[in-house]
Amino acid sequence: MLRLPALCLSALTWGLLMAHPALAAADAPVYGPELQGFDYPYTLQHFAFESQGTALQMGYMDVAAQGKANGHTVVLLHGKNFCAATWGSSIKALSEAGYRVIAPDQIGFCSSSKPEHYQYSFQQLASNTHDLLDKLGVEQAIVLGHSTGGMLATRYALMYPGDVERLALVNPIGLEDWKALGVPWRSVDDWFAREVKLNAESVKRYEQSTYYGGRWKPEYDRWVTMLAGLNQGPGHNVVAWNSALIYDMIFTQPVVYEFSKLQMPTLLLIGTADTTAIGSDIAPAEVKARVGHYNVLGKQVSQQIPHSTLIEFEGLGHAPQMEEPARFHQALLGWLSKPGS
Repeated sequence: MLRLPALCLSALTWGLLMAHPALAAADAPVYGPELQGFDYPYTLQHFAFESQGTALQMGYMDVAAQGKANGHTVVLLHGKNFCAATWGSSIKALSEAGYRVIAPDQIGFCSSSKPEHYQYSFQQLASNTHDLLDKLGVEQAIVLGHSTGGMLATRYALMYPGDVERLALVNPIGLEDWKALGVPWRSVDDWFAREVKLNAESVKRYEQSTYYGGRWKPEYDRWVTMLAGLNQGPGHNVVAWNSALIYDMIFTQPVVYEFSKLQMPTLLLIGTADTTAIGSDIAPAEVKARVGHYNVLGKQVSQQIPHSTLIEFEGLGHAPQMEEPARFHQALLGWLSKPGS
């Protein structure tokens, strides 16, 4: 059984690190187990609830329309190596266009609780999110999910179809079933052994090669620091353990077989240079060569979703909303402005 030492001391340890910065790594910031010390672009609030017999909290931002309010709410669901904070430019664009915007951090991620024991499923995360929206008085929403958030957004739309006005997916992972295509299974223990070694260098190397086609912009460094600083802070072991559980959830709970059941208008926003495929780093060469082709996957899945629109960003990678935000938001807002699209 995995031992997670000194988890009960994480808050004290965090306080010591803040009081004595020399205790932290000299060349990079570290953050608390719930990302304490990292600046969010809008006011961070907290939703307290109980799940699986444990008291938990979800961090979230709830931003009112800055322009003339149009009466619609957009819920933004982040990806695996992202946080609600990475939606900053999208929150600004959507709120200025008249939308209320809610961006939560899911349990196990970023500013939210990292339980030592939790049965992760997309159904559970969708239920948590639904409870948050109920608490905030949101009965219907436009749901926009990126990366792993795209898998979650799909599951949310399948579970609560009457509550989803429209669905938008930005380079969602899970457009294929990696296990069925031959990618080897990893145990949670193996995922943990991998995640506990995570550092800024390894994060940047992975994201640059997989997400951005070898390209890099200085503004991405903030998100590398966010992820590495969380992992290397006082919550190191429990952060890595939750990450391992989440990777197991992603790999073993495909949504690709249910896209045809989505009945609401759905937008696919796809950077075609993306090559993300969970577990491909340990796959045989012939398997690795046939997974993660978003230039093909976007078109395939668009054909499966009954009321879908596909917008491709030629040459962009895993996060087009971060690579070319102006172009991305023009496409998104254009689709949202069309009745019934």
